[in-house]
Formats: sequence, C-alpha cells, structure tokens
Amino acid sequence: MEQFGPEYVQRILDRYELGLTVRHFDASTFSSADAAAAIGCELGQIAKSLCLMINGDPIVVVASGDKRISDAKLAKYFGVGRKKVKIADAAQCVEVFGYAPGGVSPVGHRTPGIPIYIDETLARWSEIHAAAGTDRDNFTLTFDQLKTITDGTVLDVAREL
Repeated sequence: MEQFGPEYVQRILDRYELGLTVRHFDASTFSSADAAAAIGCELGQIAKSLCLMINGDPIVVVASGDKRISDAKLAKYFGVGRKKVKIADAAQCVEVFGYAPGGVSPVGHRTPGIPIYIDETLARWSEIHAAAGTDRDNFTLTFDQLKTITDGTVLDVAREL
C-alpha cells in the first residue's frame, strides 16, 4: 500500500490557508531527537504524532518530543484496561494512518475521522514542528494552528521521559 508523502501533506495544509509550508531536511528527522537536531530547536518543540490502537480503534496522539505518552492516562480516559492501549505496528501505520513510522503527520490520515488528541504540554511552546510524510520532512506551526488543522482534543496524556 502506498504511503503519503510531503506533497500530499502540503496539499492538506494549503486547505487551511495558514501559510504552513513543508520543509525538507538533508538530515534524518525520524526520531524527536533527530528532528530537533536537524531543525535546530528544543526537543520539546517536536510535535510527534503517535499512531495508537485503543481497544482496536485507531487514534493519533500528538505529543511533545520530550515527553512519553502515559498508557495509564489514555486507558483511564477511554475507560479500558492498559493492555487495550497499543502502539500501531508499521503496517498499520501505513494501512490505517497513511504514513510510515517517523513521518506520521498530524493531518491527512488514510482512514477518515481518526480522532486526534493533543497533549497539553505542547502549549508551552510558541512554535512547534510536526512530521510531513517522511523522516526528512517537517512543517512549523503554533499550538493553536495544530488545534485548528487537526480539530484535536487537548488532553493531559504525557509522562516524563
């Protein structure tokens, strides 16, 4: 199955008329640490999009690069046991979400209507950076712009690294 790339993400971003632009990097932005180094920003400014399956249903959690997601907080929010909160495997990332791991964008998912949850710790930054389809493409935006383009629900789902 074909994965979505930066051109696709740019088309999605253009719909919002916010002036958001995908940038390509020569260095890898696969991990949050890689992305922060390539972009030249703080680790926490990386808005990593995590593909999860909650009791078999897909969701995306957008979290700060310097935080981990608390499966306990997510399980409580969804009213399920912690074992029902699972990271999507690489095949599910492409098949369900449309992107390979390391390039998952917070927008433009293959399956329509996937709920997006944004960890509240991202709000502490005036500028954040999200993946745009590959492990070398990103775009810069504000927390409010992230809420707008994802129609995301802001939650406390983080724990310290």
